Amino acid sequence: MTPFFARRLALLLCLFVTVSWAQAPEAVDPLIEAIQSRIEVLAAGVPVSVEGTPFAAPAALQALYEKNGFKPFWEPPRLAKLLELIRGSAADGLNPNDYHLTELERLTNASAAMPPAAAQLDLLATDAYVALLYHLYFGKVDPVKIDARWNFEPRQIEGRDALQFVFDGLVKGDTTATVDAARPQQPMYRMAMDALAKYRRIQADGGWPTIPTGPTLKPGMTDPRVAVLRARLAAEDDASDAATLAKDSGSNEFFGAQLQAAVEQFQKRHVLTADGAVGPGTLHELNVSVAQRIDQIRVNLERGRWVLHDIGNDDLVIVDVAGFEIRYLHNGAPIWRSRVQVGQPYRQTPIFKSAIDHIVLNPTWTVPPGILAKDILPAVRRDPTYLAKRGLRLIDRNGRPVNEAGVDFSKGASFPYMVRQDPGPTNALGRVKIMFPNPYLVYLHDTPSKALFERDRRAFSSGCVRVDRPFELVELLLAPDPRWTRAAIEAALATGETRTIRLPAPVPVLILYWTLDRGDQGVIFKPDPYERDPVLLKALDGPFSLNDSASTLTKQ
Repeated sequence: MTPFFARRLALLLCLFVTVSWAQAPEAVDPLIEAIQSRIEVLAAGVPVSVEGTPFAAPAALQALYEKNGFKPFWEPPRLAKLLELIRGSAADGLNPNDYHLTELERLTNASAAMPPAAAQLDLLATDAYVALLYHLYFGKVDPVKIDARWNFEPRQIEGRDALQFVFDGLVKGDTTATVDAARPQQPMYRMAMDALAKYRRIQADGGWPTIPTGPTLKPGMTDPRVAVLRARLAAEDDASDAATLAKDSGSNEFFGAQLQAAVEQFQKRHVLTADGAVGPGTLHELNVSVAQRIDQIRVNLERGRWVLHDIGNDDLVIVDVAGFEIRYLHNGAPIWRSRVQVGQPYRQTPIFKSAIDHIVLNPTWTVPPGILAKDILPAVRRDPTYLAKRGLRLIDRNGRPVNEAGVDFSKGASFPYMVRQDPGPTNALGRVKIMFPNPYLVYLHDTPSKALFERDRRAFSSGCVRVDRPFELVELLLAPDPRWTRAAIEAALATGETRTIRLPAPVPVLILYWTLDRGDQGVIFKPDPYERDPVLLKALDGPFSLNDSASTLTKQ
């Protein structure tokens, strides 16, 4: 071969090699390929599971991995941290196994070196992380399924869509900070977490004894049951010094001053009259088991995940239905509180939010249709003088008086007239009503039934909220308007004329249901007048799922 042809052959070989290398396909990471193939199956709508465990958020998985170029999210150290976070969800009253804990531990301990197994592990870990963040921020249970009248709008996270929030936590590596940010930041939620930890410690130590039934235990008595009472209170640390309590007057069975103080503290924490005596009501609360108290804390943590994100630093009125209390918050802290009467169990005060926009002084009371049909008309049929005795008038739909003579009061729901009560000291609404738009015809108002505020359990109304000391609340609501001083309010009331006052700006009102609270002497366990806790607990302990707002996880 001549030198000329040798050089040409070498040049052609170099060109062939160069072109061959340029045209060779890039190597595809087998793990990325395995993840992408599974995401494509999910995108096609085919149910996918890992060792029988279905994914909770398939749409979110598809969006997250597409956003990340199908690359894996979980290196071994980050996966170990995720497992810690999942175990830690128990501190929020959640079930770690709702977040694939058992399956993730098994897959992590098994060999996951091969791409198919590693892809399954990565997808399952991401699914667990999405669900944990979702449940911490929105709640595990869909509140609409518990109460169809629920009207709290779905939230966004700090102005961002939820998918981006989750993705940032995945790619930036600070999964712990993201989980912490998903929790409600209100002190109420942290208090409930601390209480849950405390009562689980008490449970681990054996709980507390049950006090036998018997006559009311009172200070000054000597009774064998007093020794059990001491042990019960000491187990929950309702005595500032359990050792001192145990030595009260040198006798374990004597009901002395130290024990009386501990009982009174217990009663205050359970919304009971603090008389220091252990009667049937106090005995019932003492004998609620520590396991039941743990469940009570857990359901209220879930309620906190529903609404505590909505409580900011603006002025806010909160009606606590189960606690029979109303509060006015300013800069996130209560500056006023008062007792309330709420709806009876068969006429429950609904749970919703609105905004107070006007106040009516010296209101008339137009009987709501439900009360008219269920209460007023049957009473008139029994006693034809019923309306006159209570200062009630019959009017037509235009507000014109109607002569009762000849009116058929047996028509019930089809009754063509309305019943109205004029302003005055016996008016069912008292001297003021505080209004906010809602479809339930519910509002806050004064009441002539003042004595009922002295009861421990105050579920007496037909759904509206009766407020003790309502004019203190009126002053707070009208404070931005300098014209409405207390003297001006009193002068307007003195005229006896009905007057409507618009607020300078609407003030949000939340009507909520909590059976847990915090007080100066520890956690407060409140009654459950509408028996809502068992329903929520069953749902909280039920199958793991994202609620109906889960579409927020796939917003782009």
